Amino acid sequence: MAGSTAAADKKQEPQGMRKNGKQWHPSRKAFRPASGLTSYDQRAKLRMATAAMKAKEKEMKDEKEEERQQRVQAIKEKRAKKEEKERYEKMAEKMHKKRVERLKRKEKRNKLLNS
Repeated sequence: MAGSTAAADKKQEPQGMRKNGKQWHPSRKAFRPASGLTSYDQRAKLRMATAAMKAKEKEMKDEKEEERQQRVQAIKEKRAKKEEKERYEKMAEKMHKKRVERLKRKEKRNKLLNS
């Protein structure tokens, strides 16, 4: 019995006068549907997990892009080499073989000096 009277006293504690003047209505609390559903620790863990996932995705994308750039660079180098070979073959048709070899060596030296 003593427990039930204490609960009844808690229910009917005076809150002061209502602003709208309707004191006969029961008092309500503010409607906050999202409050209390997730704790700060859970939200922090979720943020950490998403940050780690995004970092991993970025790393994978960068790795994939690096591989693609390497393939593109290899193709460009191959084309340049083929073009140079064709140019020397065209020169060889007009000039003597020894002279073409000398020009190759000279161009190679110049290329090394310039780079």
